[in-house]
Amino acid sequence: MPQIPSRQDILDWLADHPGASSKRDLSKAFGLKGPAKIELKRLLKEMEAEGLLAKRRRGYHDAAGLPPVAVLQVLRVDSSGDLWARAAEFEGEGPEPVILLVLKKTDPALAPGERILARLSAVEGQGYDYEGRLIRKIGQASHRIVGIFRKAAEGGRIVPIDKGADKEWTIPAGDTLEAKDGELVEAEQSGPKGRMGLPRARVIERLGDPSAPRAVSLIAIHQHGIPDDFPDAVIAEADAAKPASFEGREDLTGLPFVTIDPADARDRDDACLVIPDDDPKNEGGFLLWVAIADVAHYVTPGSALDREARNRGNSTYFPDRVVPMLPDRLSGDLCSLHEHVPRAVLAVRMKVDSFGNKVSHRFTRGIINSVASLEYGQVQAARDGAPDAKTEPLLDEVIGPIFACYEALKRARARRQPLELDLPERQIVIDDEGKVASVKFKERLDAHKLIEEFMVLANVAAAEELERLRRPLLYRVHEEPSVEKIEALREVAQASGFTLAKGQVLKTQHLNNLLAQAEGSEFDELLNISTLRSMTQAYYAPQNLGHFGLALRSYAHFTSPIRRYSDLIVHRALILGHGWGKDGLSPQDIEILDETAQHISETERRSMVAERDTTDRYLAAYLSERVGAEFAGRISGVQKFGAFVKLDETGADGLIPIREIGREFFHFDKEAQELIGADTGLRITIGQRVLVRLAEAVPLTGGLMLELLELEGSPMPSRPSKGRRKPGQRMPRKMGAAKAKARAVARKTKRTRKP
Repeated sequence: MPQIPSRQDILDWLADHPGASSKRDLSKAFGLKGPAKIELKRLLKEMEAEGLLAKRRRGYHDAAGLPPVAVLQVLRVDSSGDLWARAAEFEGEGPEPVILLVLKKTDPALAPGERILARLSAVEGQGYDYEGRLIRKIGQASHRIVGIFRKAAEGGRIVPIDKGADKEWTIPAGDTLEAKDGELVEAEQSGPKGRMGLPRARVIERLGDPSAPRAVSLIAIHQHGIPDDFPDAVIAEADAAKPASFEGREDLTGLPFVTIDPADARDRDDACLVIPDDDPKNEGGFLLWVAIADVAHYVTPGSALDREARNRGNSTYFPDRVVPMLPDRLSGDLCSLHEHVPRAVLAVRMKVDSFGNKVSHRFTRGIINSVASLEYGQVQAARDGAPDAKTEPLLDEVIGPIFACYEALKRARARRQPLELDLPERQIVIDDEGKVASVKFKERLDAHKLIEEFMVLANVAAAEELERLRRPLLYRVHEEPSVEKIEALREVAQASGFTLAKGQVLKTQHLNNLLAQAEGSEFDELLNISTLRSMTQAYYAPQNLGHFGLALRSYAHFTSPIRRYSDLIVHRALILGHGWGKDGLSPQDIEILDETAQHISETERRSMVAERDTTDRYLAAYLSERVGAEFAGRISGVQKFGAFVKLDETGADGLIPIREIGREFFHFDKEAQELIGADTGLRITIGQRVLVRLAEAVPLTGGLMLELLELEGSPMPSRPSKGRRKPGQRMPRKMGAAKAKARAVARKTKRTRKP
């Protein structure tokens, strides 16, 4: 019989072969067969009982530590810029091993929560137990939750704050992180369902009082895993940055650039200037300059700043705070185009004819000196004949030409026919105590629209320039809506008495014609909402698939590298293509362009969801003092469990549960997006006007529950008293249920009787 390996032989072999650790692997390695395999099994059980081995699913490893190759979960970056991880399945006794991840420059960025396969090396005297080196990413981490901790005799439980989550999580004693009852915590799943069928979890961070001022956005930040703390290495790089010199740059400081932003702007990364073109070949035309902060000069490929910016993907904006992509030293200072301060830019000079067509463009890397930092309302007032002390000197030279160029671009826009949705944007105003002071809808001025048109044209120029230079870039892609969604939109239009033509290639012009038909009618908002819902979501890609919504063949984001990593990639591509320096697009940038596109598309969606959730919670808090009040609104969505209503006053969305609608059973028509009464044929569909009563507002989840009072001006019948149980009254069982139970009892009796 082959010799049974010693305990040390087994430990040595497992250390050298972490990928093959089952009993079968060990038997094959040591040539064991028959009775020897039984003896090996006995020895492994002894080693496991003695604590020398730990069993993992179908394999074993040295219980004194982690295996040489293990699955890790990436944790947060600390204040020193170090990236830490934990073993995904640590079952040993004593404290959990501390793992420092050591990444190479060529390794992809790792985000907190990701799971990786890593090679581990034990270390001593370093304040941590292992150094991990990336082998490959293998997927997302175990599920996390943000909720309210409720203390119990042994451990506790977590009540989720998500509107869609109804299951609680159980926290074993020892995994509570000493959280207090009622405290907001973040936890991660640590095991399968346990007692009462609830998943087990461990508290990983205590977030404090959920009712504290400004806790709403903090909930969203942690709930969606948005990085909000810059590592020390990133801050150190930003603090060490110096203003760019004029060397190798075009001096544009003699041109009267201005910035035009909201009154509460936190950064100013774009400036513009319009000069009437004196070229006789371009009579009535303009020279439109758009200058964008040269973020690429400060955030270079492979730097700590670059890794963190890519990890974040974009800035996230909440009513009470911003989680920026870059530290304030850059976003609020060196890369912000403050007035009367020389600032480095990438600029494009575009020749525009009197019809609003871009005739040509030229890019340059330069220095500007903004002559004024202006606000939208301030510029509009000057245009409308009420200039202030700051805008009056700029009327003829700066503001007048800007609006004249915009009028030309409007004509080009009318010919191009981008999608013209009319959906007002709401603004939540937060007071000094962190509470909602007011909810209003943002005003849309020509001053807003002209900046948007200037930026769109600059983005088009950037895409076309990089195509000319044959350099890789990230396009902003918006694909055509699916046939199914357009057919659903067509049905809504027909039911409203309008027409969306069939049998032709869909263009935005066709959708605009539909919206124009409905404009001013009772179906105006319905058609705008339905058209928006038929659209696909825009994303980033190295491949050019066009931008359907803007009706543009080539489009790239170039105008906001302070808050979007995609724009930084485009800037680097322009720098590389023109040979403006060594801080252009690197070979590593190009190699992982597809991965970057996917990553930043995901971070953008993450931010959108977090921003929406925060808005919902603030609105619920704002309305919680008005429970019982009546509100006018419009049906904005229909599901089998009820109807969603958008309230006119605030734009908040609430739910009318199906049980609160009428006194009959309602069928749900998924294709038509309708609820249809089984007895009366009453139809509840998107766009209908309603009067509702606010029944419940839950700030912690952002949920609003509504009662339907009127539908299209007609009162709903009161809830029937029939079927309601009076105190002490026993409700009769339905006949169908009684008969079914009788049959079941009869079958059981028949089976148990002896012949």
